Amino acid sequence: MPAIPPSLWRLARGAVALPLAALVSGCDWVVLNPSGDIARQQAHLVIVATALMLLIIVPVMALTVVFAWRYRSSNTAATYAPDWHHSTKLELVIWSAPLMIIIALGSITWVTTHTLDPYRPLSRIDAARPLPAGTRPLEVQVVALDWKWLFIYPEQKIATVNDLVLPVDRPVQFRLTASSVMNSFYVPALAGQIYAMPGMESKLHAVLNRTGAFQGFSAQYSGAGFSKMRFVTRGVSAGDFDAWAAGIRKGADALDRTAYLKLEQPSEKEPVRHFASVDPALFDAAVNLCVRPGKMCVNQMMAIDAEGGTGRAGQFNLAGLTYDKFGREQVVPVLPGRQPNGAQLFVNANAYCAGKGPLKEAPPQQRAGRTLSLAAPASSPVS
Repeated sequence: MPAIPPSLWRLARGAVALPLAALVSGCDWVVLNPSGDIARQQAHLVIVATALMLLIIVPVMALTVVFAWRYRSSNTAATYAPDWHHSTKLELVIWSAPLMIIIALGSITWVTTHTLDPYRPLSRIDAARPLPAGTRPLEVQVVALDWKWLFIYPEQKIATVNDLVLPVDRPVQFRLTASSVMNSFYVPALAGQIYAMPGMESKLHAVLNRTGAFQGFSAQYSGAGFSKMRFVTRGVSAGDFDAWAAGIRKGADALDRTAYLKLEQPSEKEPVRHFASVDPALFDAAVNLCVRPGKMCVNQMMAIDAEGGTGRAGQFNLAGLTYDKFGREQVVPVLPGRQPNGAQLFVNANAYCAGKGPLKEAPPQQRAGRTLSLAAPASSPVS
């Protein structure tokens, strides 16, 4: 077989490299060149960990090619030692090098697991600026809906849909939950992803260090509209942020519980929306799955369970706490010896079990238009 001319090899390498270079030139590399201090520290961790692993991977791959070439069958000059079986020096290198790299990776991972803990408040604005004493973070309450993002600014008393605006160089505390299924909140330029789950609250602390527009999206599959569950995160100056919030407060739309229940219905490609006012208790109600009138809150059920529960009467509360609310809100719990009135729905109940006694009347703000009706013998206890 004739040898391939070196010039042809160079031409082939160039033909492969040029298209790859063209593709790479269009990449944003946002993960490795972020705009927030937390994301920048995470990018540094990725680079360091990759470099440490390459200390083993590159020599192994290179030696594989070298050995295959040196000891090919046509190379009669290669040393042939069929009785060789051990080298202490070689064993030392083979085992000690990976071990030291694993120790280094483990140490780095241990330290950064704590320093980059999403629940940990920030101690600096960036690598050169510590956080001034007394700095209060901006709180943003995030609710993952199907298939859109709701952002509530309790300090500014406004809310937005698919529009996240943050002042640069000010720490932000995100409080996250979900309305139906688990989701993942991710702005690569800001920080790592954090899960948003129904019935609980997760937290993320971060800071933006540059103005601009950055992509945010859900990193967790959540149904048919998942791919359109995107939003723009805008970093602005403190003055521009205050002006933006003041402009929204001049609007007329209000986000109360009724508006929220309409908003949480599944929809795709939801446009940006702004609300000039917001129910201050809305986020806590969303976390505890009790925005809908008549539903017992998760934290109320937990308090009841902590006191020993309500026995069989607790079945009344179960239907109102299901995560699959759109599928089960038509279900009425049936106690032994009782028959539910099919015309009534538990979700519209004005009462719930709050102890070991009779049904407790719901607070006025949770009352609905109808009550749960149960037909049963007079001798059957309610509690």
